[in-house]
Amino acid sequence: MAISNFKKKIAVFLSGRGSNLKNLYKFSKTKSSKFTIHLVISNKKDTKGILFSKSKKIKSYSIDKKMSEFERKSLFLISRENIDVICLAGFMRILSKTFVQKCKIPIINIHPSLLPKYKGLKTHARAIENKDVYSGCTVHHVTSKLDSGTIILQKKVKILKKDTATTLSKKVLKVEHQIYPIALNKIC
Repeated sequence: MAISNFKKKIAVFLSGRGSNLKNLYKFSKTKSSKFTIHLVISNKKDTKGILFSKSKKIKSYSIDKKMSEFERKSLFLISRENIDVICLAGFMRILSKTFVQKCKIPIINIHPSLLPKYKGLKTHARAIENKDVYSGCTVHHVTSKLDSGTIILQKKVKILKKDTATTLSKKVLKVEHQIYPIALNKIC
């Protein structure tokens, strides 16, 4: 039986610098990758992530509009491009229940905490304030409830007494880069 070379088409949604996009792109070029980055959509104009995707000749769109317009245009692009999975990577908006239901393909997110702890924002500051021993990141399926979908993969980092929200953020970002491609490959 022949091995299929078919790779899943991925759309990445982002709002900023695109460090997870860059990492997913780099992994997508390896032999073990089961996916290709086919589409990048940002809710902000001229982000570093969009500039990166354009430099790699990836179809890229900035939809700097109301969320309802962003979702409408994104659904059109996802359908037109036959996208298999959406990855949220530093996407700082909450997708509506309607979008999640209409999408009909998996949507995954990377969150900078060990869910179910610290849903939402300021995760690193909350972990330090609560004197947690560990923090980390979680890749999970997106549902209509914030940071509540099925967990695909998590990784811990130790919180040191000298850590600040900034230093912890940098440590967690390193493990995000380790596990996001693995988690995406797992569902492809």
